[in-house]
Amino acid sequence: MLTLVWTIQVISALLLIVLILMHSPKGDGIAGIGNAAQMFSSQKSAEKGLNKLTGIIALVFTICVFLLGFGIIK
Repeated sequence: MLTLVWTIQVISALLLIVLILMHSPKGDGIAGIGNAAQMFSSQKSAEKGLNKLTGIIALVFTICVFLLGFGIIK
């Protein structure tokens, strides 16, 4: 069981790195202060899907970290 959780953690860490690098840059500049840059742009469906997938992989990674860190899995 321990080997399985370690394997899931390593795979999710690598996937998380790749998914974060695939995100588009959010360099709003000074317009980012008042959220003015969001007025004229909307998320595309591909970006929404990428955000959801990144969140799911981050959750899996976090759960593995807690399971291994607190010694729940032995």
